[in-house]
Amino acid sequence: MARVKGGTVTHARHKKVVKAAKGYYGRRKNTFRVARQAVDKANQYATRDRKARKRSFRALWIQRINAAVRAYDETLTYSRFINGLALAGIEVDRKVLADLAVHEPEAFNAIAAQAKGALPS
Repeated sequence: MARVKGGTVTHARHKKVVKAAKGYYGRRKNTFRVARQAVDKANQYATRDRKARKRSFRALWIQRINAAVRAYDETLTYSRFINGLALAGIEVDRKVLADLAVHEPEAFNAIAAQAKGALPS
């Protein structure tokens, strides 16, 4: 049986990893063994931080909504505002609410007035 040489496949695999390590510092960018470790770790960070980005943006939206609600009425808090939205039947997510609070304060205040009106006194 003839011998199979796997040089082309190995070369392609190495090239793919080294290409992914483009821009790294030192031997991490051009030595396969070191580049593979760096790319693997970078992929672990990327996977983890996609979840973390979602968490941090949600926290940012909540802070912006809370600030806008308190600017509208000092007695109203974020949690009471969200409760008022649910009671009023307004289904707007936090991302849109935060965007309204920053760019369209009048519209946000109208929503806040409806949420406050739906709350029991």
